[in-house]
Amino acid sequence: MPLQVPAEELSAVRQIIRRFPNGVSVGELLALPEIHFPKRTLQRRLDQLVGEGRLTPKGEGRARRYLIREVYAPSDQDPPSAVVREEPRDLDPEWLSPEARAVRKVMSRPVNQRTPVAYNGHFLDAYEPNRTFYLPAALRGELKSLGQVGLEELPAGTYLRRVMDRLLVDLSWNSSRLEGNTYSLLETERLLKFDQTPDGKSAKETQMILNHKAAIEMLADQADEVGFNPYTICSVHALLSDNLLSDTAACGRVRSCAVGISGTVYYPLEIPQQIDARFRQILEKANAIEDPFEQSFFAMVHLPYLQPFEDVNKRVSRLAANIPMVRHNLCPLSFIDVDLNHYVGAILAVYELNDISYLRDVFVWAYRRSCVRYAVVRQTLGEPDPFRLKYRTELGNLVRGVVQERLGRYVADEWIRNQVNKTIPESDREQMRKVVRLELLTLHEGNIARYRLRPSEFKAWKEPKDGNGS
Repeated sequence: MPLQVPAEELSAVRQIIRRFPNGVSVGELLALPEIHFPKRTLQRRLDQLVGEGRLTPKGEGRARRYLIREVYAPSDQDPPSAVVREEPRDLDPEWLSPEARAVRKVMSRPVNQRTPVAYNGHFLDAYEPNRTFYLPAALRGELKSLGQVGLEELPAGTYLRRVMDRLLVDLSWNSSRLEGNTYSLLETERLLKFDQTPDGKSAKETQMILNHKAAIEMLADQADEVGFNPYTICSVHALLSDNLLSDTAACGRVRSCAVGISGTVYYPLEIPQQIDARFRQILEKANAIEDPFEQSFFAMVHLPYLQPFEDVNKRVSRLAANIPMVRHNLCPLSFIDVDLNHYVGAILAVYELNDISYLRDVFVWAYRRSCVRYAVVRQTLGEPDPFRLKYRTELGNLVRGVVQERLGRYVADEWIRNQVNKTIPESDREQMRKVVRLELLTLHEGNIARYRLRPSEFKAWKEPKDGNGS
């Protein structure tokens, strides 16, 4: 009767192979210090895992490599992913794939029963943009079909600006909620639209939501320029961490100190030069990824795993995951209805196991929910006005200028005329003046976010004017 191989030993081999998204050979495994048994014994363990469907072999002879099923380096003819599931009931784990359920079970163990781990550089090194895929081809195709809104040929950020009022509330609230913020959706809406702070909320919670608004507005304002580069990601961090860090100089700066994460046995990098080098490597790889959904998910995996900043790393990754959506005019990812326990468990699985299957399921489910949400929003918005679309930047500058300069009606008319004559072709000037006047007449506290105006600016503009017209 053959000896029974301990389940823990098989699991240990499998966890090691998780580090290699492109697969690993027997020779490479034997070179690792964690593998302490002979080649023949290792081969039997691999054969057993393959036979149980827990590993996938690729190639023959010495070229054979072994992969975990949830990480892909596929062709465009991939079979449908096991991740594609029926829409779940709220908080029901049935939508998780079998791999993710197994990971969730591992991560449910008490912290003192999990093995401490350090940052694993090979997890990032092994990822080759446009050759390695965390999302298989069939799944990427499904997400593209769901996310397209018919504005692909228009300038970057066009769709984001159309749904800006709703997204500011949705994404600010949901991302803050995933950090333990206790604001309700209605309280968030009142804060962002009317500058109303509810009783019983801490200044930190209020600041967190306002910071989200500022960061989302930056992505919209600079849609043609944002990307996976140090300027964008550090700027997003600076806005999200504003007034929340004890060291104000740490806002937007890659950390030079050690950080600890509660509730996990994962220990991030501590050497500043290595942190900076890995940060730039993540951005270079992310920027090279052609598929927007793969790019989005890659950012959600590797930015929090590195912990490049002293704090606020997961918030940065959630907004960074929307950069490809902004650039390609796709439906945004607002994290609506995402359960905190699933999100945290999935992130911890990346930290401790380098396993992306759980987080991938959360990402896919969250994006489907967002698409359903914004399909309804699109129906209420109707088709965009081509004239307003063409001159969206100029229109925003004119409306914002009148309000921020607190111009009264008659002074504003003259100022608008002069500005239009400078910036708009003669054939469109009269139409532009009419559109600006109409926008100013219909401006109220509920829609000023479209023009990056604050409630205090709008209130000051509406007050009686002295000396500059009424």
